[in-house]
Amino acid sequence: MSTYEIRPGVAEQSRVRAYELRQGDPAVRPLRVYAVDPSVSKSDGATVVLRVPYEPLTPGPTGFFFEVECRDGDIQLAPLDLEDPRILIQSGIAPSIGSAAFHQQMVYAVASSVYATFREALGRLIAWAFDEDSKTRTGRLILRPHVAAEGGNAAYDRARREIRFGYVEDPRMPGAGRVFACLSHDIIAHEMTHALIDGLRSRFTIPTNPDVLGLHEGLADLVALFHRFLQKEVVTGQIRRVGASVRNSPLLTELAAEFTKAAMPNGGGRSAVAPDGGKQIYRSDMEAHEMGAVLVSAIFDAFANIFQRKTERYVRLAGPRAEGFLPEELIQILADQATALARQFLNICIRAIDYCPPVDVELGEYLRALLTADYNLVRDDPWGYRETIIRSFAEHGIFPRDVLAMSEDVLLWGGPSRRFPRIERLSFSSLRFDGDPSVPASAEELNRQATALGDYLMASTDIAEFGLMAPDGLVDPPAIQSIRTSRRVGPDGQVLFDLIAEVTQRRMVIDESSGVKTKFMGGSTLVIGPRGEIRFVISKGINNAPRIARQLKHQMNSRMWKAESDGQYHLTGAPLQLIHRR
Repeated sequence: MSTYEIRPGVAEQSRVRAYELRQGDPAVRPLRVYAVDPSVSKSDGATVVLRVPYEPLTPGPTGFFFEVECRDGDIQLAPLDLEDPRILIQSGIAPSIGSAAFHQQMVYAVASSVYATFREALGRLIAWAFDEDSKTRTGRLILRPHVAAEGGNAAYDRARREIRFGYVEDPRMPGAGRVFACLSHDIIAHEMTHALIDGLRSRFTIPTNPDVLGLHEGLADLVALFHRFLQKEVVTGQIRRVGASVRNSPLLTELAAEFTKAAMPNGGGRSAVAPDGGKQIYRSDMEAHEMGAVLVSAIFDAFANIFQRKTERYVRLAGPRAEGFLPEELIQILADQATALARQFLNICIRAIDYCPPVDVELGEYLRALLTADYNLVRDDPWGYRETIIRSFAEHGIFPRDVLAMSEDVLLWGGPSRRFPRIERLSFSSLRFDGDPSVPASAEELNRQATALGDYLMASTDIAEFGLMAPDGLVDPPAIQSIRTSRRVGPDGQVLFDLIAEVTQRRMVIDESSGVKTKFMGGSTLVIGPRGEIRFVISKGINNAPRIARQLKHQMNSRMWKAESDGQYHLTGAPLQLIHRR
C-alpha cells in the first residue's frame, strides 16, 4: 500500500482558467443590477453599475467560470447576449422584475463580482469543488435563475455543479406577482460564497462539530453584508438618512429582507444587529443559521466600532449641527471610509480561510486564523483592528480551545514546534508557473508539487506534528488534498507569497457505548514560504481522543447524521441543502 495518496482534485485545479486580457480589451464590463433587491427605492440607491472583470461571453451569458441556464422549468427562455452593441452601450439591460433576461444578467454580474472579491483577497484563481462535466467537458458553475421547485429558497449543489434560485408568490400582490431569489444581491452573494468556500475547503461541508456549518453560513452572510457596503450609492443614501452610525440602518444591516418576508412571513430574517441592541451569544447547540448569525454579529460589531473610531475626528470637525443633518461633504467622507473599511474586512475574512485547519473547524479556530492572516501581512495595527476583533468575539462568547488568554500574542498561530528542514522541491525557484503565479500550474506540475510534499511528510521522523499517524488496517494513508499559491498585497504595498497545502487522513473509530463506527478525519494546513520553509502547521490531530469523543457525541445527537444498517454513521443528505430547508 502507498504511504500517501494524491487526490484527483489536486490535478483538477489546473483546469481553472480566466480570460487573459488582450491589447485593446476593456478591463471591466459594466452591468446594471439591483443594489439590494427590487424593494429598495431610487432615493436609497435602488440600482448600481457593477464593474465585473471583462471576459468575452456567449449568449446565456456563458463565460469562463459561469454558465447561466436560460430555462424556467419546461419553458425555454431566450439567452441574453451581453456582446450585443446595443446592450453594451447601456451597461447591460435595464433592471426589471419582469424581465427574464435581466434575471440572467443579475446572477452573472453578482456572481462574477463575488468571485473577483475572493480572487483579489487570496491572490489566485479559485477552482470549484467539482470536476469537469464528463459530457460537456466544461468545469463551469451553472447558475439557474428560475427553479420553481426551490420555492422560497436558493441552494448551491456541488453534485449537480449548480446554484438554484427559487421564487414565491409576492404576498403584497396575491396571484399577480412573484418575488425572485435571483434578484436579491444578498442571496446570490451568499450562495456564491458557499460555492467558493467549498472549492477552497471541501471538508468544510462535513459537520463533524456544530461550528462547521455555522462558519459556512456566517461567512456567506458576511460576504453578502460587506458587498452591500461596497455600493457607495447605497451607503451614502443611508448615512444621509440615519446619520454617522452604520448600525442604525436596517437597509445596511438586514440580509435578503424582501425575499425573506415573502418566503417566511412569520419571521426568520437575519440581521447583523440584534433587534434589542443586545449581543447574540454563542452556544454549541445552536442551529447553523443561528450560529452563523453570532459570527456575523461579532465581526460586524468590530467593523462598526473601527468605523466609528476612524471617522469620529471628521464628525467632530463638522461642529454643532441640527439633529439628523450632516453636511454633504461629511456624508461623502463617511461613505468613502465605510466602503474602504468593508473592502478591508472582506479581505481579512476571506484570507483567514487559508489559515484554518482542513477539517473539523471551530469558530475559535477561525478567530485565530483571522488574526494570523492579518498579522502576517500587516504587522502594525494603529487602529486596533485585531484587538477590536478579539474583544468582539469574546463579547459574543466565541473562545478558542486550550488558550491561556484572549490576547493577540496568545491567539496567533505559532510556527512549528521545532525547525523543520526546507522543502527544496517546493521553493518558488523550483516551481513552474503557467505565466501568472495566480493561475494554477499544469496537472503535471501540481502532481509534482503534491508528490514533493507527500515525500517530505512521510520522510519526517515526527508525522504527528502534521496531525497524522502511520497507516494501518483502520487508518488510511494521508492524502494531499490541495496545493495552491497565495499572493497577498498589504496596505503599504508589501507582497507576501506562500504555498497553501492541505493534507488529511481518515481512520475508522468506534463508539464503545453503542458500537457504531464513524470516519474520523485529521490532518493539517501547511503554509510554506517562497524558499520552501514551513511557516505554519495548523493541525487537527488524527489521534486526538477528546476530539473523537466530541465528534461521536455530536453525530449521535445531530439530525445530520444517522446510524445506518452497516453500523456506521452516515450523512442524511447534502448538509448545506439540509440547513437551508430546516
